[in-house]
Amino acid sequence: MSAIFDFSSLLTVLLLLICTCAYLRDLRPAIFDGGQTPEPGQRLKRTGISGFFWKMSRIGERMSPYVGASCAIMAIHLLFFK
Repeated sequence: MSAIFDFSSLLTVLLLLICTCAYLRDLRPAIFDGGQTPEPGQRLKRTGISGFFWKMSRIGERMSPYVGASCAIMAIHLLFFK
């Protein structure tokens, strides 16, 4: 069964994506900027797949306690209840 059709698997994939993007952004901060440098007073336009990954990394950075707790709950669920 595909991970898209099962809610538990979809949630696991999203949590892994958020954690991976946050880790990669921590490792290399400009990885999702596409090699662009903003002009003074301007923001970078983050569009496409790179913009999506940038948003996932921001979720991982800003909500890290909640993402960590969700990962721990998902691990317990996968180990003991599935």
